[in-house]
Amino acid sequence: MNIRKGQIEDMAAVLELIQELATFEKEPEAVVVTVADLERDGFGPNPLFHVFVAEVDTEAKNNNNSKEIVGIALYYYRFSTWKGRTIHLEDLIVKESMRGSGLGLALYTEIFKQAQKDKVRRVEWNVLDWNTPAIKFYEKSGAKVLDEWRVVQMDEAGIEAFLNPKKLI
Repeated sequence: MNIRKGQIEDMAAVLELIQELATFEKEPEAVVVTVADLERDGFGPNPLFHVFVAEVDTEAKNNNNSKEIVGIALYYYRFSTWKGRTIHLEDLIVKESMRGSGLGLALYTEIFKQAQKDKVRRVEWNVLDWNTPAIKFYEKSGAKVLDEWRVVQMDEAGIEAFLNPKKLI
């Protein structure tokens, strides 16, 4: 197994893992991001996100060794008025067939190495309340799951309705 920074040519595999996570979270139709979106927004002079990929050697059909991306940790930088620069771990995904292999821990560890390297004061992420194995893992690692905070979101329809309330009449 190898953990490395993701490259633009990895984005098709990254999208496959994002789709696998959406299916796991019971929202397979929710993913609208495309490979082109990932390529545009994750690379260039001002990337909106960064990604670590976990790859393993696979035996190709022609008996040459090749690599397969089987996990990702996608993150971006935020600013906290209390802490300053922070990292938000958007998603940590390991292909279902590779869960329990240590890849998730390796990706998780890489995020904290990056945080330490960047001297950020906090790493934060969300976890679904029904994902008990993940919650237990995070708590065992020393993370605090903040029960008193609620995630707030507004989707495209909500934004439109808020900005143009007369259209609803």
